[in-house]
Amino acid sequence: MYNPKSLKAEEFISHEEVLDTLEYAEKNKDNLELIDSIIAKAKERKGLSHREASVLLACENKEKIEEMYALAEQIKKDFYGNRIVMFAPLYLSNYCVNGCVYCPYHLKNKHIERKKLTQEEVAREVIALQDMGHKRLAIEAGEDPVNNPIEYIIDCIKTIYSIKHKNGAIRRVNVNIAATTVENYRKLKEAEIGTYILFQETYHKESYEQLHPTGPKHDYAYHTEAMDRAMEGGIDDVGLGVLFGLELYKYEFAALLMHAEHLEAVHGVGPHTISVPRIKHADDIDPSAFDNSISDDIFAKICALIRISVPYTGMIISTRESQEVREKVIRLGVSQISGASRTSVGGYCEKERPHDTEQFDVSDQRTLDEVVRWLMEIGYIPSFCTACYREGRTGDRFMSLCKSGQIQNCCHPNALMTLKEFMMDYASEETRAIGEPLIEKELETIPKENVRFVAKENIRNIENGKRDFRF
Repeated sequence: MYNPKSLKAEEFISHEEVLDTLEYAEKNKDNLELIDSIIAKAKERKGLSHREASVLLACENKEKIEEMYALAEQIKKDFYGNRIVMFAPLYLSNYCVNGCVYCPYHLKNKHIERKKLTQEEVAREVIALQDMGHKRLAIEAGEDPVNNPIEYIIDCIKTIYSIKHKNGAIRRVNVNIAATTVENYRKLKEAEIGTYILFQETYHKESYEQLHPTGPKHDYAYHTEAMDRAMEGGIDDVGLGVLFGLELYKYEFAALLMHAEHLEAVHGVGPHTISVPRIKHADDIDPSAFDNSISDDIFAKICALIRISVPYTGMIISTRESQEVREKVIRLGVSQISGASRTSVGGYCEKERPHDTEQFDVSDQRTLDEVVRWLMEIGYIPSFCTACYREGRTGDRFMSLCKSGQIQNCCHPNALMTLKEFMMDYASEETRAIGEPLIEKELETIPKENVRFVAKENIRNIENGKRDFRF
């Protein structure tokens, strides 16, 4: 029985409700009157239910799809403006006790080199990332209670925050580690993490159990209920995601939105972010072995409908995707991207990309400077801002500001100030030639006179070496 307020995974992600939803969507995919009413509701910027959104996903009318895309683009501008938040993943350890059949870190893979960073190696990786210009990291580690206990993760977070190299500093650490206990989530909260991210991989319980045949991750309920434990542990910003390609995309889409509805219903705070990875080639992993892969067009449609359905959420796309795909979905709703990513343990200190230990092949292999310049060339403001976390604008406080549109008064000026830092400290001459006049131009678009004045003052302070600013 479907019950979004239940704390039991099989009730708030009800298999029967998903199937009923898909049947309803298929029956109504050509019902233009209903589709128009759903699009009209979406224009109110308050989101859609999983059932309404599934009807739009099933719709194949080209004119209506273009209308959805235009709406997604406008909603993205309304909530997030033209900012794109930058981050990088940092892989701490590829030791793992699970048997996930789609991941090269699985326990039975005996020819991959296993590695765990020491704190000295973590520091070197952080310095390499700071020297690119990164301010925000997402740490990753396999699940291994012996090699990667929570104490190790906490120590790594402390090390990351402690490194101040030249003008570099990591101001926010997001954490993407296996489902754990309320007590451990409290420890992560005390370590001042940003968002706790956990991909469901697939919401289809039977498929989930087959794809995770061994290890603690086999427990579907424990994994799916992790966000509730994280919230109980005091973490009020959580990030959802599925690995598209493992199961039928329409099933995953409906269930993902049901999970977002559940978090809103129980905790009053929906997902801070939603990620949309697709399965990619990696060591001993052949994506063609999974028969649910989706085209670039379907992928773009999913991204647009997530933006329409959960308008407040941040949407993340990684370097799994090519420059061409990333450019398309940024327009349709994505608000955060990674740049210059290395998905191997210790990869940032290596001159050459170490393919043999990557978790997945990286499609977009440009430098951070190149990605920043590209974003500006296509009309976006790369943002390295982390002020919301340092100012306590998290959870329901962030959501209320975001849903009301007031967050723009903080995010736009902060994005420009962090971009100014990047221009001064890390950008190439070619990038600065684009970035410097863009910053001056964008400052004039800040609508509130007092905010614009303070932003300009802070830009001048940055030029004079004063870096501790925030709105």
